[in-house]
Amino acid sequence: MPFRNKVSPAPPATASSLSALRTALTLFFALDGFLFAGWVVRIPAIKEQTGASESHLGLALLGVSAGAVVTMTLTGRLCRRFGNHPVTVGSVALLSLSIVLPPLTHSALALGLVLLVFGASYGAANVAMNSAAVDLVTALRRPVISSFHAAYSLGGMAGAGLGGLLAGGLSPTVHLLLLSGLGLAVIAVAGPALVRHPAPVGEHEERALPSEGSALPGRAAPAKPDRRTRRAVVVFGVIALCTAYGEGAMADWSALHLTQDLDASAGLAAAGYALFALAMTAGRLSGTVLQERLGQTRALVLGGATATAGMLVGALAPSVWVVLLGFAVAGVGLANIFPMAIGRAGALAGPGGVATASTLGYGGMLLSPPAIGFLADWFTLPLALTTVAVLAAAASVIGWAARDVPTAPAGPAPARTGPGPASADQASRVTDDVLPASE
Repeated sequence: MPFRNKVSPAPPATASSLSALRTALTLFFALDGFLFAGWVVRIPAIKEQTGASESHLGLALLGVSAGAVVTMTLTGRLCRRFGNHPVTVGSVALLSLSIVLPPLTHSALALGLVLLVFGASYGAANVAMNSAAVDLVTALRRPVISSFHAAYSLGGMAGAGLGGLLAGGLSPTVHLLLLSGLGLAVIAVAGPALVRHPAPVGEHEERALPSEGSALPGRAAPAKPDRRTRRAVVVFGVIALCTAYGEGAMADWSALHLTQDLDASAGLAAAGYALFALAMTAGRLSGTVLQERLGQTRALVLGGATATAGMLVGALAPSVWVVLLGFAVAGVGLANIFPMAIGRAGALAGPGGVATASTLGYGGMLLSPPAIGFLADWFTLPLALTTVAVLAAAASVIGWAARDVPTAPAGPAPARTGPGPASADQASRVTDDVLPASE
């Protein structure tokens, strides 16, 4: 099955060009997390500004996930047509501009509407960036996708930490306006590197011949995945859903849980999400080694079990410091599950697989704001947060059940021709050697 989004006239990727692409893409992942966290830590202040209840805030926050899910499938098509690098630059630029909108609202309805725009740009950026990351994983022949998500988490930690420092001195409007300017400056520096370099051709990808009607010269018409591949992509999408629910819950509700239920200060509440992001960063920085040593199935199951234990402590413990410890443990557990699921879906079906799995995955974020908001109104917020532990456990079970699902389309891999980062003996190896489907 040919991979999408490849242009055959481009020369084979060299080690230096792949390094430049990896650096630029890492900056974009970090910026994405930085901007999103900057918005997240100002949710309590914007809630007070709009006068929304927990349930109304949950519905308003639904706009982020709804906007993301609506645009994800479209973004997969845009990536195939125009290339995932230009789409990455454009969508992150829109994200940088739209972050200034939430603090301008004064009702839950208006907040929900502007969050649709913010969420649409956020969803488009994530599909495009992950599609580019899957290309690099294939070309580099190492499971480095967790390192990109580590950059996202590091950006989230920095954004949350900065937000905690600025929460007492700057209004949300000024704070998010500063983040918007910083985001556009980073895009101006790193964007040209992505636009200049075409997506690399991986080890087991077929070089496309020019075809009539292709949007770009040499782009192959997308091949329709077979039924088995589509089912596998859906499985990984469900795993992503279970963990994205937890990440969304932590982003939207962790600060409110600390301030409302445990009387923590605004700065300490912001530090809660920053600690979660730091733990995810540490987990993802070690994700490549962890997957190479344990294999993806064992790494996934262990991560889900760890996140389950951490969130039970984080949701139910009566002490602020114990809750913070639980959040950190949950961050370590959730760290690599989402990138593994998206990476395996992309290895199977290219940008279309990333889009499908991401749409399902961010369905978890679509579900978590209203689910936790209504459960908090009906019962309590701590009890509502235990649903994160339940779904983390479900991810472990599904991951173990899917241990025999392949990580690449069936069929022999053609040998690499021309220079590239892989050696001759590596050229004959299939992706499963690098991303093991089972142990």
